[in-house]
Amino acid sequence: MIWTIIGALAATLTMFSFIPQIHKSLSTKSVKDVSALTLFQLSLGVLLWLIYGIARRDAIIIVANAVTFVTLAILIFLYFKFGLSNGRRGGN
Repeated sequence: MIWTIIGALAATLTMFSFIPQIHKSLSTKSVKDVSALTLFQLSLGVLLWLIYGIARRDAIIIVANAVTFVTLAILIFLYFKFGLSNGRRGGN
């Protein structure tokens, strides 16, 4: 039981870890301090965790990584939307 609680708490923290960055990017309409490489590398890692969770049929891993992947996808969208509109092209 304790490990399920720890796993659920860890999953919750992970799922919502990019919300502050999304909020900041939307507020400032800037992504100048966001690293494209980090976003893509982390997205790949989260996607692999999601696949692993599906293979293991582990609901906590599946939900946590699905939500995290969606928030990363939103941040990547904002990266291109605000980065290109401000004359920035990826690559930091």
